[in-house]
Amino acid sequence: MKSWHRPLLVCAVLMSALTLVCGVGLVIDDRTLLGESVWVKPLKFGFAFALYAGTLAWLISKLNKAKRLGRWVGTAFAIGATAEVGAITTQAARGTFSHFNADQTDPITLALVPILTYGVMIILIAQLIIAIMVLIQRSGGPALNRAIRAGLALATAGMLIPLYWMVTGIHPRTVTDANGHPVPMYQGHGIGDPDGHGMPLTGWSLTGGDFRIPHFLALHGIQALLILTATLAALASRHAWLRAEQVRARLVGSAALGYSGLVAVVTWQAGRGQSLIHPDAATLTACAAVVLITALTTTWTILAATRTATRTAIRTAARAGATAEPRRPATL
Repeated sequence: MKSWHRPLLVCAVLMSALTLVCGVGLVIDDRTLLGESVWVKPLKFGFAFALYAGTLAWLISKLNKAKRLGRWVGTAFAIGATAEVGAITTQAARGTFSHFNADQTDPITLALVPILTYGVMIILIAQLIIAIMVLIQRSGGPALNRAIRAGLALATAGMLIPLYWMVTGIHPRTVTDANGHPVPMYQGHGIGDPDGHGMPLTGWSLTGGDFRIPHFLALHGIQALLILTATLAALASRHAWLRAEQVRARLVGSAALGYSGLVAVVTWQAGRGQSLIHPDAATLTACAAVVLITALTTTWTILAATRTATRTAIRTAARAGATAEPRRPATL
């Protein structure tokens, strides 16, 4: 890990520590915002950025072109993420809202709003630059390259989804914070129900759509694809049909296709104001189509790879047999 990007590693460590602190806060602090603990939001952000900053720290160490630019951009991402989550945690500790808070009378909120706004912009721009840098170079074999590129594309889409909602979904209202003070809000996470009556821990809306769901899934798609790539590489030592790098790359591509389809479906579902756990017939049909297409592409890849591996094994055995056959003595 010595070559990993140090500021991003520090960011990941800080976010991991924050997750533990917030876990303690859930137990000892009974203050709530819109029905959930004040510590749920910084916990979720800490966990998400711990994973993602760690992933980027590793990824930037794999760049073979424009390494200096990659390190500068990674540092900007780490600073932006730390400032963003720091502002969220500060507001949570104060028992009030971070995002969508339109209170013009609270000086601390007024000071933190620019951090929340520009922090997101820095994170998004840094993410876009890193994605472009990865697209123009190769950091590993075909399977790893496909996982990284598809994962970064998913993560970039995941960051854009909530920005779209912030621009298009305006729901001004007044709510009460954990201190009993009325706070004007210009927006909410829920779609159809701005405050959403959230699921346990995740806070995702039970009564309407919620763009945080595709945001979360897309942001962490890169981790899922990298784990799949590592798993396939480990299994290749035991299964001959997996030893070809192109076969593993096709399987990763199939998984990326299915994962992207899932993100698209839950984004569409949220945009229609529909809760994740209350899908209608159209959502279920779309999910079934994604599962079917993914299953067909995966099955075709596996069958083709096993046939190729079987033919190769037969030819190898035949050549070995011919070499081992004893020579007959010459006859007069």
